[in-house]
Amino acid sequence: MTVVHRRAAGADSKLPGARPAIVINDPALSASQPEAQLAASAANALGHAIEGPATIRCSPLPALAGHEAVRLIGAAYASGDAPDRDALALGALLSGYAIDACGYGLHHVLSQTLARLGGVSHAQSNAAMLPHTLAALSSRGASDAGAALELARDLARRAGASRLRELGVSEQALDECTDAAAQRPDLDLTPPRLSRDEIRALYEAAL
Repeated sequence: MTVVHRRAAGADSKLPGARPAIVINDPALSASQPEAQLAASAANALGHAIEGPATIRCSPLPALAGHEAVRLIGAAYASGDAPDRDALALGALLSGYAIDACGYGLHHVLSQTLARLGGVSHAQSNAAMLPHTLAALSSRGASDAGAALELARDLARRAGASRLRELGVSEQALDECTDAAAQRPDLDLTPPRLSRDEIRALYEAAL
């Protein structure tokens, strides 16, 4: 549903991206994963919802969508038992809109780099990093970041992604991830730009 993701096989990558005119989201399908995988995906959506409104590209409507997504994801897990999958599906849809309109920032730079170089799945990397990137996002204007800390920790626990070392990430991999993340231009979208030392510290905290 977003303009930033990969093209269809064989498509010319040099052409500009385009958003779809219509998005069909079936909650029964989009929230159908087993619970551990669903929690990791929910953490990814929560990262979208919190990070998008903190970037320099944000405007009021995507910010409202992001705030509502945070509320829905939190409400989905409020009972402490099986999550409300309909609420998660809507929260993920709204968070996708928010991040597409606002762009990626520091959390997704670190998580995507970890998934590419650290041998961790995309959703698990988001789940593992979010409890640690929230403080950095909060200091850069992410209004939901502080309140979402316990939710982010709970999602990481449910996803089995509380520590990177338990996912097979090595100290050596963190050095490679740090060097690669420090070069990503997307870091400029959540100023002040993270330094290399700050990136390494966040990865170390999650290890």
